[in-house]
This record gives sequence, structure tokens and C-alpha cells, in this order.
Amino acid sequence: MPPSVDLNCDMGESFGAWRLGADAAIMPSITSANIACGFHAGDPGVMRATVRLASDAGVAIGAHPGFSDLAGFGRREMEMSARDIEDMVLYQVAALAGFARAAGTTLAHVKPHGALYNMAARDRHLSDAIARAVASFDPALVLFGLAGSVMLEAGRDAGLRVAAEGFADRGYEPDGSLTPRSAPHAVLHDPLAVAGRAVRMIRDGIVTASDGRDVPLQIDTICVHGDTPGADVSARELRRALAEAGIAVRAVGDRA
Repeated sequence: MPPSVDLNCDMGESFGAWRLGADAAIMPSITSANIACGFHAGDPGVMRATVRLASDAGVAIGAHPGFSDLAGFGRREMEMSARDIEDMVLYQVAALAGFARAAGTTLAHVKPHGALYNMAARDRHLSDAIARAVASFDPALVLFGLAGSVMLEAGRDAGLRVAAEGFADRGYEPDGSLTPRSAPHAVLHDPLAVAGRAVRMIRDGIVTASDGRDVPLQIDTICVHGDTPGADVSARELRRALAEAGIAVRAVGDRA
């Protein structure tokens, strides 16, 4: 069987009069949409519209819960108890599931956002809290987490199916973590470079870290950030490159 991968994008991150991302332009290129749930970004109207946009495109719908931090776009770390994290994630997943149900569809996955995602990748107690929230709502949901991180272990131990995620447009450190956004070259903007990086991740199971070393990386899904300028161009180029490399693109739920 030829190699395959899911292509996901963080979406629905506009809020009120503030518009962010090119969701409509990116949607035809992806197979999974991670939709903001109103805490780090998004609002009820944006959530409803983005769910409908994804549903009409046949794209798998996922909840994208984050810290309650509109001013910081959910990218600032916050100190919270495991119980509060669990309740916060459950609240957001349930909210997006309501919009999915109203649109005649269902959620397929959950992917934490920003600081919550990065903290959970290294903190087992936090990742356990997220996994409990997801499993308590619907154990059939797939939990997305950074490849090689404790988030995937927590998801499996909670009885969830997990998807190891790689980032075509982000820098990596030698330990497999993402390069902090405050560092140079943390985000890649060249569509050709993003596409080539993704193909190498899938075909060779390798990503080049910030120090030039090759780091092993086994992934099930690749993310392109919707808030990165030119993300729609990168997504199209990525789909083209994957097709040329003989790599099929399909949602995680379609790859069982």
C-alpha cells in the first residue's frame, strides 16, 4: 500500500471584527480542520461557519481547544490544575460538537492549541487531563499530539486512538520539540521548502533540526498553520508535492 498522511490546518481563528486566516482558500487542500472553540480564538458565529465550510468540503472536523487567552492567541503558558485543564478542554470540545451536530455532522478528532499543546507534549499530568476530557466526551475521537511526545502515551492509556503530528512549516529542535516562536527560523514561509520538508517527513521519517542534525520522526498527520501568511499557497504546494511523491492524502479516520 502506498504511504498516506492526513493534512490538517488550524482554522476558525477569526473573532468578532478581527479576521485571520484564509480558511475558504485552504479548505480544498486539507483533509482535517482543527476549529478554534472560542477561548484562544473564534466565536460562536465563526465556529458555526467554519464547521459548515469543512462539512461542505468533506473535511474531517476537529476541536482545537486552548487556554482562555484571546490577547495572547493562546500561545502564553498558564498555570492551571489538572482538573481545571480537564474541565476547560471538555467545555470547548462539547461546544464545537454542538455546532457539528447542528450541521448534521460529528467531530472526528481533538487537537490542543498553542501553549496548551506544547505544555502537554512534555507534561504527562497535563496530557492525562486532556486525554481524560476527550475520552469522557467520546472515546471514538482521535487525539492529535506531537510525534514522540507524552501526549500520545496519555491518549493511548485513556483508550483513545492517537495521531502523531508533524509540522511542515515549523522549526524543530534536536529533541524533537518545536522551535520556540521567539527564535529565528521558527516558522518556515517558503512553500517549496515546506512541501519538501513534509515529503521527507513521510517518505524518510526524518526532519532536520535547528542544529542541522536529522531527527527521526514518525507521523500520521501534518499541520499547516492557517494564520501563517501565504498558508493557502503552502497548502496547495504541499498537496502537489505529496501527489508527485506518490503519497496519498486522507483523513486519519479514513486510514484505519
